[in-house]
Amino acid sequence: MSSTTLPPSGEQKAIRWYPPSYDIRVETIPIPKIQHPDDAIVKVTFAALCGSDLHIYRGHGGVNKDHTCGHEFIGEVAALGHSYGGDNTGRPSLYSSLKIGDKVVSPFTVNCGECHACRLGYTGRCPEGFLFGSPALEGGQAQYVRVPKAGGTLFNLSDPSTWSSNLSSEGKEKALATLSDSSLLMLADILPTGVFAALQAINHPKVAPIITGKPWPLCFSQNAPSSNQVGLTDEDRILTVAVIGLGPVGICATVSMLDLLSTRQIPYKFVAVDPLESRREKVTAVYKTIDAAGKGNGEFAACSTDEAKDKVKEWTGDVGCTAVLEVVGNTSALTLAYDLVRAFGVIVSVGVHGEPPLPLTGRQVYNKNVSFDFGRCPARAMFPPAFDLLVKRQDVFGGIGQPASLVDQVVDFSQAAEIYRAFDKGEVGKVIFDPWQAQA
Repeated sequence: MSSTTLPPSGEQKAIRWYPPSYDIRVETIPIPKIQHPDDAIVKVTFAALCGSDLHIYRGHGGVNKDHTCGHEFIGEVAALGHSYGGDNTGRPSLYSSLKIGDKVVSPFTVNCGECHACRLGYTGRCPEGFLFGSPALEGGQAQYVRVPKAGGTLFNLSDPSTWSSNLSSEGKEKALATLSDSSLLMLADILPTGVFAALQAINHPKVAPIITGKPWPLCFSQNAPSSNQVGLTDEDRILTVAVIGLGPVGICATVSMLDLLSTRQIPYKFVAVDPLESRREKVTAVYKTIDAAGKGNGEFAACSTDEAKDKVKEWTGDVGCTAVLEVVGNTSALTLAYDLVRAFGVIVSVGVHGEPPLPLTGRQVYNKNVSFDFGRCPARAMFPPAFDLLVKRQDVFGGIGQPASLVDQVVDFSQAAEIYRAFDKGEVGKVIFDPWQAQA
């Protein structure tokens, strides 16, 4: 199949960043073209502003080249390279089935879908991968975006048979008929990342004694031999968890963790931490909105940094949290995570960390037997469970501008510079850009 003809003007509007920092401009640039047979051109319906964008915005990303911003976008296929159509046996199914006009959402990184890393599900570290919205690959805060390796990268929302779900085929199709594009856009990054953080924590070996009710290391044996050890008490079986950072990803991690706790019927004590009162109010509204079945049996508190330390000390007798999810990506957040975690606890960090050294000494990590799990979410691999949670939690992910809504507003490109500024200052939460909305 040859590539189609793009709109005749050959130009588009895009949000672009200029070094060294804080310089956002809306410019007219060429519409991207097919450069490789595996490429697709996507006409962007919505693009979002993510907390990770702020690292480059602030000049902390080590980037010195102007580029189109954004790594969260949803849209429809406008052009395809020659690789698409016909028999592509042995390649990802979209090379055979993807068509012009199909509705697609993209994870925030390119994934070939064919290498060892992708086959194992570690799609965020595909050797062919690039991050959208970087000097290496123009971003999605534009009217059109080029997607390399699109057959291994995109999810085809027009053909749900091409991806898995715990929902039935009929359930998937029914959900897709009702979910808004502003909601589906969350599947590009923040919701998979939140689900990833929660799954990494709850499935970590350090959490196994609480999940299984068996002490270490008997918790790893289904047929554990009898032991003369004293059995775990009800208090021992309570999972104490903290989420540090209550921006959009922190909200997603909180909702995901609550869902896992309720589904697995694990009693818990949950502290959500952020220095900004507005974000603490948001997560409190989210918690109150979720029905009893979605948040299970536990206690929940939204706290400032100092309040969190006191609350964890009160709840655990100064033992500490079993698991801490750090979604900020700076050294102070990691220091707090270490302060809150218990000995033999786990810290899961999905925040984007820069060049500064980690703020912990070898003696500190040794003295607590603490485990760390760092790094980028494999967003494409996490799409199925993220989709299922999106469907289940439309009370949080479905609306716009309500107290418990993840998305605060949808704006046109003319407001880009101000929205970046406000988001950087914590004055606004999740914002979506509509590339086609009339400029104010």
